[in-house]
Amino acid sequence: MAVNNSLAAKEQTHLPFSVKIQSKGYQTLINNTLRDRNTANRFIASIMSTVSANPELQNCDAGTVLSAALLGEGLKLSPSPQLGQYYLVPFKDRKNKRTVAQFQLGYKGYIQLAIRSGQYKKLNVLPIKQGELISFDPLNEDIQVQLIEDETERESAPTIGYYAMFEYINGFKKAIYWSREKMESHAEKYSAGYASDKRNNTSWTFWSKDFDGMACKTMLRQLISKWGIMSIEMQRALENDSAVISENGNIDFIDSPSESPVEPVGDTGEVVDVTEPEPEVLDDFSSIMEG
Repeated sequence: MAVNNSLAAKEQTHLPFSVKIQSKGYQTLINNTLRDRNTANRFIASIMSTVSANPELQNCDAGTVLSAALLGEGLKLSPSPQLGQYYLVPFKDRKNKRTVAQFQLGYKGYIQLAIRSGQYKKLNVLPIKQGELISFDPLNEDIQVQLIEDETERESAPTIGYYAMFEYINGFKKAIYWSREKMESHAEKYSAGYASDKRNNTSWTFWSKDFDGMACKTMLRQLISKWGIMSIEMQRALENDSAVISENGNIDFIDSPSESPVEPVGDTGEVVDVTEPEPEVLDDFSSIMEG
C-alpha cells in the first residue's frame, strides 16, 4: 500500500504530518484503502499518536510514513511502542535532503503473524543466562537448561546465548541456539549503526540499548524464514522488513551501499543479508522502543 506520487506532489512539504494526514487527498486515500470509516478513523488516530510522540518522525516525508503505516495496518499489526509489533523508524536521506520513515517489524510482530497461520503448536524465544545452560546438542536440537527461578536475579544475570524453537501442530519441531558471541558478530556485520557504536564506544542504536530484544527478533527471523511455514502475511512482512516504501510504491532498502546514502536516526531491528556503509548516527530515538 503506497501513497500515490501525484498526491504527494500536491502536498506542501513544510506542513507537519498531523496537517498533511488530514488533507482531502490523504483522507481519500486512507478511506479508499481501508474501506471502513471506523477503521480509517482508528488508523489515523493511531498513526498521529505515534508520529506526535517522536520529533524525527514529524520531519519525515509524509508519504513514506503513511505507506509504512498502511503496510502495518494491512498486516493487522499495531505501531504502539508498548506492543512492539512494528516500528516507524526515521532515516536521513542525505542525497535527497529529506528524512524518510522505514518499516521495521518487531519480534512480537513475528510471533503474531506466526500464531495467525494456525500451524504452530509452540513458538518460543528466550535469552539464556549465565549458569543456566547445561548443554545444547545441535545434531538432535536438544537443550538442557536449569533456569534461574528468581525473576529479579535472572533479569540481572548476564546473557550467554539465545534459544528459539517451534513445533507445528503436525509434530514437526525445529530449534536453534546461538551464543552471545555469535549474535554479537552477526549484529556487527549486519547493523552498521551497532558497528559504529562499538568502534566509537557509543550507545545510540537499539542493538546497544536492547541487545536481547534485537537478538530475539534475529532468532525468530532465522528460525521462521529458514524452516517455518510462511503465510502470505509473513512473506509480505519479511519482504518489507527494514524497507522504505516510496510514494510510487517502490521498496528501498536504504542501508544497502547500492542505494542512496542515508544516515539512521534510530535503529530498531536487524538488517538482513546486506553489507552496510558506516552511518553517522544522528539522534537517540529510544522513545519508540519504550515498554
